[in-house]
Amino acid sequence: MTVITKSPKKAAEFIKKGGIVAFPTETVYGLGANVFDEKAVGKIFEAKQRPNDNPLIAHVGTLEQIKLLTDKITPNAQKFIDAFFPAALTLVLPKSEKVPLIATANLDTIGVRMPKHELARKFLKYCRTPVVAPSANLSGKPSPTKWEAVFEDLDGRIDCILQGEATEIGLESTVVDCTSEIPLILRSGAVTLEDLRKIVPETKIYQVKKDEIIRSPGLKHRHYSPRAKVVLISPESRVQSPKSKAFIGLREIEGDFLSVKICHSAEEYAHEVFAFFRECDAQGIEEIYCEIVAEKGIGMALMDRLKRAAE
Repeated sequence: MTVITKSPKKAAEFIKKGGIVAFPTETVYGLGANVFDEKAVGKIFEAKQRPNDNPLIAHVGTLEQIKLLTDKITPNAQKFIDAFFPAALTLVLPKSEKVPLIATANLDTIGVRMPKHELARKFLKYCRTPVVAPSANLSGKPSPTKWEAVFEDLDGRIDCILQGEATEIGLESTVVDCTSEIPLILRSGAVTLEDLRKIVPETKIYQVKKDEIIRSPGLKHRHYSPRAKVVLISPESRVQSPKSKAFIGLREIEGDFLSVKICHSAEEYAHEVFAFFRECDAQGIEEIYCEIVAEKGIGMALMDRLKRAAE
C-alpha cells in the first residue's frame, strides 16, 4: 500500500531507505529515487513500466549538488544556471563517473534540474542527495498534474506520494543540451526559446533524427497519450458528429460534445491538457479534438505534447 503524506521530511525517509517517492514540482509530479542507488533507480523503471533506454532527469535541492552529477559545467550551462535556476529547465551535461548508467540509459550525459516548487525543494533538501525523477505515471499515459492522478496509476507500485497542490505549469521541463558550443533545445517547455536566446542568442531547436541516440526523455517512445484518440484540428475546422467526443482549445465550438474545455490562453491550455485527457478517459470518451495553437512561447511545448499524443 502506497503511503500518502504531506510531510516532505517523512517522504524523504523513503528515499534514504532505497524507496521511490512521487512528489510535486511546478511542471508535473515526478517519481524520485536516489540517483546513486542503482537498485532504487531500477524500481522507477519497474513501477512505471518504462523502457530502460529512456534517460532520467536528476533533480537537485541546492546548486552545490550539481557538482555531484557532473565534472564539467559548460560555460553556456553556467549562464543558464545563473539566469534561471531554480526553474522548469533541465540542462544536459557530461555525467560524473559516480552516476550509474541505469540513470542515464547508458549515456555519458545526464539531465540536471533544480525545481522552483517550494515543497519539492524542501523534499530534495531532506533527501540530501540528487534524485532522479521522470513523471509519476505509467509510461505513455498523460503526465500527472495532481496527486490523485499519481495514485490512480501507481498506488501499490511505489512507496510514497508526497501530497501537494495541482502543478502550476502542467507540462514537463524544457530540456537543453549544453554539451556542445551551441545549446540545443531537445524538449520544449515553459522556459521558451525566446527566454533562452536572451541569455545565449545562438540557442537552437534540435531536430531529432531517426534511430538516433536520445539524450532527453519525451522524444523516442509514445508519450502523453490518453486511451482516447487525439485529433488535432485547426482553429477554422468544423467538427462533425461529436458523439462520444470531447474538445479542448481556445475558441468556443458548436456541437453536442460530452466534455468541453475552453481555455483563455496557451498557458491555461498547457496547464489543463493532461488533466483533461485523464478526465476524458474516466468518462469513456472515444475521441478528443484538440485545437492547434501557434508554435511560439509555451505554444511550442504544448504543440509538441499534442502531436506526440496524436501519434
